[in-house]
Amino acid sequence: MPIHNTPASRQLFALVDVNNFYVSCERVFNPALEGRPVVVLSNNDGCVVARSNEVKALGVKMGVPWFRIRALAATHGVLARSSNYALYGDMSNRVMTILRDYSPEVEVYSIDECFLGLNGLTRPWPAVAALGQSIRQRVRQWTGLPVCVGIGASKTLAKLANHLAKQRPEFNGVCDLTAMTPPQIDRLLSTIAVGEVWGIGHQTRQQLHAAGIETVQALCETDPAWLRTKFGVVMARIGNELCGRSCLALEEIAAPKKQIISSRSFGQSISRLSELNESVASHAGSAAEKLRRQHSVCHAIQVFIQTHPFREQDRQYGNHIAVPLPNASADTRLLIRAALFGLKRIYRPGYAYKKAGVILAGIEPAAISQETLCRPYGTGEQSDKLMQTLDQINQKYGRDTATFFSTGVTKPWHMRRERMSPCYTTQWSDVPVARAG
Repeated sequence: MPIHNTPASRQLFALVDVNNFYVSCERVFNPALEGRPVVVLSNNDGCVVARSNEVKALGVKMGVPWFRIRALAATHGVLARSSNYALYGDMSNRVMTILRDYSPEVEVYSIDECFLGLNGLTRPWPAVAALGQSIRQRVRQWTGLPVCVGIGASKTLAKLANHLAKQRPEFNGVCDLTAMTPPQIDRLLSTIAVGEVWGIGHQTRQQLHAAGIETVQALCETDPAWLRTKFGVVMARIGNELCGRSCLALEEIAAPKKQIISSRSFGQSISRLSELNESVASHAGSAAEKLRRQHSVCHAIQVFIQTHPFREQDRQYGNHIAVPLPNASADTRLLIRAALFGLKRIYRPGYAYKKAGVILAGIEPAAISQETLCRPYGTGEQSDKLMQTLDQINQKYGRDTATFFSTGVTKPWHMRRERMSPCYTTQWSDVPVARAG
């Protein structure tokens, strides 16, 4: 039998998720988009990466190329916006700042999702659901963004409760599974397909169906030992989490990345080495900044280039090369130099390239990096001060305020964003102005 709630030892988690995040950010500053079908497109305005509820009702799937639904969009008045990552990132930070007022235990799970630890923090509220409603109202009032809140005795249950809060109007945006009796939870979970559980993908879902497990309730009633034998420790952990046995702790500090990738498709195909140099140098600089942000260094940088795989009429070519560094470093100058060295060796003239990028490998904390016996490159006090000054200037005055000449000026390879809204909160020139009527 599942164990849903054991008050003496019960953990309490909330998952706060912004509804249709990218679309909602666009609507905050353009109220004319409210109630209208809206999609947000990926880099170079290629594919649909966010959909309003009105678009979902039209049957438009996530990831569908924009050109394939142009006729549908014209018929139903679907409005498209280019991705505005600066705006979305800033709005996300504002939401997370609000949530930290409710709990000191915060795990930012993604740009639009956040787990909160609520143990011992619910006493001022008549019910836990009232706390959830307070979160919804404050985020809406202070940012204009709609959120839903799921509450459970484990992270998996909180994630499932958030799904219910979004899909079922009777919860009014907040679903608290801990306030329900075991029979109520059993009835509710028996109506939810097992594929809706966090961590269960398409292949695992099919395997569970083959074993006769089609609902969340059926999974809860399955022996965890059998799940471990049949599917592994991860599925056994999911089963325990669904039964209210918390197995996943909050990760309040994100673990440093073991690999950093910076790449992007070009707004238009390019063929000249000089333009590829600018793109690769720009990606190397971006990756180096991320590396320093987590106080790490890397031992190698990989460079890759490729043509457009869907233009069968074009000659196709793609290649990559890993360039070891003379010593571990996070100095943008050294990483750009190594990246351009590698690019020169894999570049072939006569091809129309569509994408390029870099991957930083052999990442380790800067504090424990082993020093070299030879002359070090891109390390030491002078390098650290220069990179620190570079990062501080860009953080204060905006990205790429100070950069290297090798990254280019005009950047004809830059991604295409023809439908992008203004950066309302991150550029002074784009801040909305209120005028008297």
